Amino acid sequence: MIAGMACMLIGVASFSFMDAGLKLLTAHYPSAQVAALRGLSALPVVFLWVLYAGGAAQLLRIRWPLHLVRGVLSVLMMITFTFALKELSLARAYSLFFVAPMLIAVLSIVVLDERVRRPQWIAIVIGFCGVLIVLKPQADAGNFGWTGSLAILGTALCYALSSTLVKIIGRTDTTQSMVFWMTGMLAIGSTLIALPTWQPLLREHYPLIFGVAVTGALGQWGITEAFRRAPASLIAPLEYTALLWGVLADWFLWNTLPDRRVLLGAAVIVACGLYLLRAERVHAEAEHP
Repeated sequence: MIAGMACMLIGVASFSFMDAGLKLLTAHYPSAQVAALRGLSALPVVFLWVLYAGGAAQLLRIRWPLHLVRGVLSVLMMITFTFALKELSLARAYSLFFVAPMLIAVLSIVVLDERVRRPQWIAIVIGFCGVLIVLKPQADAGNFGWTGSLAILGTALCYALSSTLVKIIGRTDTTQSMVFWMTGMLAIGSTLIALPTWQPLLREHYPLIFGVAVTGALGQWGITEAFRRAPASLIAPLEYTALLWGVLADWFLWNTLPDRRVLLGAAVIVACGLYLLRAERVHAEAEHP
């Protein structure tokens, strides 16, 4: 379990650095192109890791339909996320993204046939109220503020669906295959969407793109491996450490800090998410004493 927690912390920190790099790139390129650059740049790194950790043969012994669905979700997730990063601060984007555990709880009923009790439903409703608190400052920001917020909520939904699929695919397929095919499908799908508006890359952005590749691959490995090594109820709360990284990045790179309403809404969402995760853990221990 300690190894799983360490993987989650590494994955979250890596993704936070990657997100900062993506936000910097969105100032110069369309959202779909930034998503494509994320996939294309990470793919060689992931493939080398696959060769080192088990060989290429494992990439073919997979459950293709589920990987295809997860690949489509990865494209939608990354495009909506890069668009949101262009419109929102990292802290606000992360605060809204934290609704994902509540969406996972709802999806667990439909996909995994799990039971959600009344206190958990109350926590889910309160968590969505926290989302409204975070959204409120955007009421005077025009359409772009709202579209960015809706985009990040779409990202959270795609992430919740993808995380649910990881629980299913991970029973038979390797971590390497899951990371490679998700990255590969992201690269192909996003590139096809970005081609009509593709802009030439500036040479000074190459180091930034390389950094996105390394941190993205490391983050994907960390998150995927964490869910395989430890119970979700134990490691999922560590995802909230992303908010700290987001605040620090906003401060150092863009000289901005979240306002009180964003922090209040984030606190409500995080508290409800932690309650849901704790309830899931207690329920699992009761079923398997």
